[in-house]
Amino acid sequence: MKLDHSTNTIVGAIAGDVIGSVYEWNNHRDTDFEIFSNGCFFTDDSVLTIAVADAILKQKDFGRTIWEYGRTYPGRGYGGRFSKWLQSSDPKPYNSFGNGSAMRVSALGFAYDTLEEVLDMAEKSALPSHNHPEGIKGAQATASAIWLAKNGESKATIQEYITKEFQYDLGFSLDEIRPTYEFNETCHGSVPQSIVAFLESEDFESAIRLAISIGGDSDTIACITGGIASAYYKEIPKPILDFVGERLPSEFIQIIQNFDARRGK
Repeated sequence: MKLDHSTNTIVGAIAGDVIGSVYEWNNHRDTDFEIFSNGCFFTDDSVLTIAVADAILKQKDFGRTIWEYGRTYPGRGYGGRFSKWLQSSDPKPYNSFGNGSAMRVSALGFAYDTLEEVLDMAEKSALPSHNHPEGIKGAQATASAIWLAKNGESKATIQEYITKEFQYDLGFSLDEIRPTYEFNETCHGSVPQSIVAFLESEDFESAIRLAISIGGDSDTIACITGGIASAYYKEIPKPILDFVGERLPSEFIQIIQNFDARRGK
């Protein structure tokens, strides 16, 4: 089963995850790297992005759906505390402010008509596990950036909104932070960097390359950046779609196609 070449919604986040997967523990500190590495695979970022999309499509509970997908696709790089959450028969929020809340929300930015709905649903998607204020903020900032990009807002407007509403400092360049940026799985330590990677990009591919180029939690940073970039540029190169599609289960591709067909309805 292949990805449709016209798809440009949640597959952007998934593409970032897949391409970044081989660089998470083997950081590359510039934009010149092999984008189609044979070792690429989908990680927890893709699994949970699909889970949220499926919950939207079928009007299912976010927490339960995320839990079910995590257990169906084990060993995909879940964090330690989230893994314990998945192992529980009655999982409860654990006050996380990790970037897991932000990496899984791209579908929300595409699915709803108003920014108010997006912010509300982003909070609801975070609460089952990432109920710390910073965890909620990371999810809301990512989803709202996607919504604004989808609706044709300029990069300047997106930057101004995120800075004002979420107090994220976006006034730095990737060149400034690249030499010293370290692995950081928190929302406040990776979501601003992901957004700046999008702001500095020229097209979808350059957004992914920039996201990976700073090192750190490469697959998640590229996942967050990719979701915003796909909403803004509205086109993902066919070679990237083919490469990513070859590495996804048919169930994921079907959900992507179903989501594309129904987004915004």
